[in-house]
Order: sequence, then C-alpha cells, then structure tokens
Amino acid sequence: MAGLERNSEIDIDYSSVPVPYDARMPKGALTMAWWAMCSAMFWLVVAATLAVNFGTVNALLGLGLSVVVYSLVNAVIVRFAIGTGLSVALFSPVLFGDAGAAIATIIFFATAIYYGVFEGSVISVALHSFIPGISLKLAYLIVVSYSVFLIFGSVQRWLDKLNGVLLPFYLVGLVGAVAAAIAKVGFTESWLHMGPNSGAVTLTGTWSSFTYLMGVWILMMYTFDYARLGKVADTEYHAKINFGWPFYIFIFLINGTVGIFLAGTMGTHGSVSEISVVFSLLDLMGIFGLLFIWVSQTRINTANFYLAATNMHAFGERILHIHLPRFGWAIIVGIIVFLLMLTNVFSYILQALAYQGIFVVAWVAIAVAHILLHPAHEPLDTASLSNADVQAFHAQGLLAWFASSAVGIILANTNGLMASFSAPATAVLAFCVYSVMLSRVRRQRYAEKLELQN
Repeated sequence: MAGLERNSEIDIDYSSVPVPYDARMPKGALTMAWWAMCSAMFWLVVAATLAVNFGTVNALLGLGLSVVVYSLVNAVIVRFAIGTGLSVALFSPVLFGDAGAAIATIIFFATAIYYGVFEGSVISVALHSFIPGISLKLAYLIVVSYSVFLIFGSVQRWLDKLNGVLLPFYLVGLVGAVAAAIAKVGFTESWLHMGPNSGAVTLTGTWSSFTYLMGVWILMMYTFDYARLGKVADTEYHAKINFGWPFYIFIFLINGTVGIFLAGTMGTHGSVSEISVVFSLLDLMGIFGLLFIWVSQTRINTANFYLAATNMHAFGERILHIHLPRFGWAIIVGIIVFLLMLTNVFSYILQALAYQGIFVVAWVAIAVAHILLHPAHEPLDTASLSNADVQAFHAQGLLAWFASSAVGIILANTNGLMASFSAPATAVLAFCVYSVMLSRVRRQRYAEKLELQN
C-alpha cells in the first residue's frame, strides 16, 4: 500500500494505479458525483426518438427492460471495481494484454470526448440562441473553458459537491418543463400514441427499443471508473442503489417519459434531436429553460470531461510514456473538444460512434465473463499492473473481442430486424468465446503445473 500512497500524491485521480482503500469516497459523496450522469438532454431525446420510430408503449417497455439488464450487469462490475480499485485502463491489460488494452482505453476516452462535444454543443447552441450577440464559436469557447476548469478539481475534491448542489435545480427544471408544456398546450394523450400504428404494442418494436439502448453501454465503462472510488463497506449500497435500479429507473423511465411527453405534446416538427429539444425548452421556459439546459448539460459534462482526461492520462503514461500533470490532460481534452466543435463533426461521428458502441458492448461482455470466472479478487496492494506484469497480447481476449465485434458490425450494416441483433449477438458471442478460451487456458496451465510437479 505504501507504493500506492506515494503515487497518489502526484496522481489524485489514480489514473495509473488502483485507488487505495484509504482514498475511497463516502457513499453520499460518490452518489452525488455519479448521479451527474442522470441529467442530460440525451436521455429525453433518445426516449422520444424511440417513441417516434417504434411507438410509445414499445419505447417504454424497451426502457424498462434496459433498467433490468443495466442493473444486473453493473452489479457485477461495481462489486469487482470496488474490490480491486481498478479502472477500465488498468483492468483491460488483464483481458487483452498491454498493447490490446490500449485500444480499449482509446475507445473509452474517444467516446467520452464525443459526448463532451455533443453535450457541450447543446449548451453552446442554447446560449447563442438566447443571446445572439454571443457568436456560436465564442459560446463553444466559453463552454469548453469552464468545463475544463471544473475538472481541475477531482471527483474526490469537489465535483461531488458541485453536482449535489445542481441536482435539485435539474429536478425542478424537469418538473417545470412538463408544467410549462401543459400550461401552453393543455394535457392531451397524444404522447401515448406516438409512432407506427398509433403506438400499438409489438414484439419487434419493444425488441428494437431495447437493443437500441445497448448502443450506450459505454455507461458500463463509466460505472467501472466511478465505482472503484467506493468504500468496500458500501459495496451493496453501490451495487444495488447508487449504480443500480433506482439510477436506471431515473435516467431511462423518468427522463424518458418526460422526453416522450414533451415530444408528443409540443410536436416533433420533423426528427427529434437535442437541438430541437433546446429550441422547445427555450420557447417554453425562456431564461429558465436556458438555466435548465445549463444545469443538465454541465452536470453530465463533468463526467464526460473527467473520464476523457483520466483515461487519456492513463494512455499517455502507460503506452506513450508521456508524463504530464492531470490538469495538462484536461487542457488537451478541452482543445480537442473545441476543435471538434468547429467541424461538421455530426456528419460522420454518429457512424463512428455506432461502430465504437459495438466494441464497447464486446468489452463489457468479456469483462463480465472474466469477473464471473474469477470470483476471488486479488488483494488491493498486489492489483497494480505494470508493463512487466502482463504480456503484450492476450490471444483469448483479443480473439473474443475482435471476432464478436466483426460479427456485430456486419449485422449492423444489414437491413430491417436483422440489424437489431448486432449488439446482442456481439455480447453473447464475446461472452461465450472468451469463457471457452479462458477455461481452456486455465486447464492447460493446470496440466503444465501438474507435469512440473511430477
């Protein structure tokens, strides 16, 4: 533990080492930090999009199934992360080897950067629309600058307090948006009948809604990096409550219902997007709409920028051997986000994110398989991984990862119902292939050990 304590003096977010037991956060503080993820226009928009494409009831059923699956998978991840103190960047070498793990870390911080661009752009558009004197480029610069400044302080230091203060404002804003819509249009049941066949229940509609949400399994990686900050004594609370079903009921069902209600009540005016929601909220609530958007997007972007910076930090130190203070990586993330905002990033990034999502689903399935096959956690003081501790490549992990991802990408490029099987097929194949190959490796090692003993 002494080595970890020395490292922690220069690595407050433990990008390169497991989080020691004496640096863990109280459960209330970690809850406030993690629940920054619950507030985003994205959760409202994705639910409304599902309702438009597959019907309201099918969307709600898909959201409900997602609550169950997300809760079960994350319960496994949370217990392991708390038990070891490992992050995605530190755990991935166990699965794929040192070089293979670099890919996982790149995918993680690239996806976090993408969401930082996406959510930051929402605030910028809202600010520019409400105050036209502020150009869009200047709005981008303002949003990126304060977002980087916020993560100069770590989760352990003050991001939990910031998000704790902002949470009530988000809740008030959510209720206020619904009240404003009813006051303007009146209460109607049109939102219950959105989509094909007036929102009638269909098996394919429910299935498509459920599998669509597998595209954001990046939340499992987010969970991994946050959960490791929890105290061992609070493991069951975090597994069942903080990172469990109450959290997913809120982000999927509560946020989702509000999003569907607003889209159905106010009208979609074409395709549903975060930008269309921004204009609707500004029209409904004026300055209070702007404040609601700022609160919601600032809260979630603390997570996006924080995880992008810490994983880029881990990648830079472990793979590139570049040693910078953490705030240096935060600035680099801010520069990348700002430059992406200046491009027509949405014209190509959605397809890239879809492919990244396939790789993320495979990573999660392999991680869960490994954890379930290794129920006994290593002691924390021996869990730190150095370049000498792991091979460059682990064949069983890489084969399972790339083979399942290839199948997923092929299915994603098909038409109709078959495409909806891309993420589930990826998860099942990755889990099964890795489990079989790991079991074979263990039997081989056991046989070699017996041979040496004889």
